[in-house]
Amino acid sequence: MTSDTPAPLAETSLAAALADGTVVLDGGMSNQLESAGHDLSDELWSARLLAERPEAITEAHLAYFEAGANVAITSSYQATFEGFAKRGIEREEATRLLALSVGLARDAARQARDKGVAHPLWVAASVGPYGAMLADGSEYRGRYGLSVDELERFHRPRLEVLAAAAPDVLALETVPDADEAEALLRAVRGLGVPAWLSYSVEGDRTRAGQPLDEAFALAADADEVIAVGVNCCAPEDVAAAAATAVRVTGKPVVVYPNSGEAWDAEARAWNGRSTFSPDEVLGWRESGARLIGGCCRVGPEAVASIARTLGAA
Repeated sequence: MTSDTPAPLAETSLAAALADGTVVLDGGMSNQLESAGHDLSDELWSARLLAERPEAITEAHLAYFEAGANVAITSSYQATFEGFAKRGIEREEATRLLALSVGLARDAARQARDKGVAHPLWVAASVGPYGAMLADGSEYRGRYGLSVDELERFHRPRLEVLAAAAPDVLALETVPDADEAEALLRAVRGLGVPAWLSYSVEGDRTRAGQPLDEAFALAADADEVIAVGVNCCAPEDVAAAAATAVRVTGKPVVVYPNSGEAWDAEARAWNGRSTFSPDEVLGWRESGARLIGGCCRVGPEAVASIARTLGAA
């Protein structure tokens, strides 16, 4: 560890913690920011606030830490060099903003400590799929017409910046396509930071239609990957996917589904009703889940209930 590396926020690594028990993830960043009155209608989504209102992101992370989350997932999901360039943000500033996303989560953890939060805290640097940059809903379809090599070239520079900011783990999340997972797994090699890989799924397949057992198998022998699983999916798809992930990889499983509402990419709005119940987390844990939280439309109240449920058990 160099003198420039931030001091750890927990006494043990996240990988070691997973060997001993269950870790609580945070909930949706966007819904927490929207509930605080911030407009996220821009294509950069929550990443816009990295430049305009960074303190709002810190406050959102803090709300989840105080609710009982052990892990803050950074606001870099939709933060890419290409996406920033569309807004006239040059590469040097984009690099600073990507690194800032990790720093803001660490700031929130330090504030949580000052407020008496005693449970272990970690920071996961979010790496969204190529489709998140397009901001047209293709992150829920995959199949962008790009090769694995092209996708690797897209992801690697951002991963290098995020890894240099010293998060505890890289969250390769909402991946709709096994081809993109292959590209991401290539891109994290040699970065020196562990990662988790989580697919966005529908039933027993990726959003691009590949069987989950084949998709999970890509990560089975990846030393960098400390957990595999699913996120940004319907709650009812979690248990079976978790069981498949354990069977195929033998690794700890990460799960953080949406509320159960459906995203309308054209209208940029959520429809339907919530089917997320924190009571389900014990079943997810029985299926093999060791990192458990929520994604879109799951807020601090639900995360607090998850933490209480797992703590009581």
